Amino acid sequence: MQNRGFKKGLAVFWWLTLIFLYAPLLVVMVFSFNAINTSARWGGFSLRWYERLLNNDVVISAIGHTLLLAVISSIIAVILGAMIGYGLYRHRARRLGLLIVLIYLPIVMPDIVFGIADMAFFVQINRLTGLLSPGLSTMVIAHVTFQIPFVALIVYSRFVGLDATLFDAAKDLYASPWQRMLHFILPTLKPALLSAFFLSFTLSVDDFVISFFTAGPESATLPIYIWGAIRRGISPEINAIATLMIASVALVAVVSLLFNRRRA
Repeated sequence: MQNRGFKKGLAVFWWLTLIFLYAPLLVVMVFSFNAINTSARWGGFSLRWYERLLNNDVVISAIGHTLLLAVISSIIAVILGAMIGYGLYRHRARRLGLLIVLIYLPIVMPDIVFGIADMAFFVQINRLTGLLSPGLSTMVIAHVTFQIPFVALIVYSRFVGLDATLFDAAKDLYASPWQRMLHFILPTLKPALLSAFFLSFTLSVDDFVISFFTAGPESATLPIYIWGAIRRGISPEINAIATLMIASVALVAVVSLLFNRRRA
């Protein structure tokens, strides 16, 4: 009897948690279809804010910058982070305490400190050499620096879960280093690399603080645009942008779930 009551209470708590998490998102999505320019009251159903959004060149440019930045930085971060993760695994018997601290530092450091440090660094480089003026290039470098630690830890955890004798078996079969990488390491790391890429992509799309300090006048991303628009008040157009982002994330999640079920 007590066990049944505990399960009911746990189910109620689970549903309350879901409501607490997703009710704000539902409110944003509903008011994106509001006919009047306010989020305080409902004025009827309308698609005017989506039409206005699709005809806004600034928003389209910000979305393009966001996706381009996320894709480029994620690819670079996965390549560099995978090599670092592999190096950590190969030399795990050594004392790598300082290196581990350096890898964890960007993860635990506040974004505003990281962003200011990046900005100061790029300003000094630009003053001395004329290179790395604020823009998409500086944003890519800044994003890669905070994405690499996540990738390295994901790849390292994947290697740790492997049987160490598999590497010896590959050598015993006279596989060259390139053959071991192409036919053993990369196929084994494929799930970890995909997870690291999507995590890096999400971190890049979601980032505001570091992007704000390293962006140029012509490289504003979607979070920077939303921040500037919110300063003038939250309009249904902002809700429409948020709704499209929520729908995109939900679509990716559903596709990933269907793909995993099909593989299973």
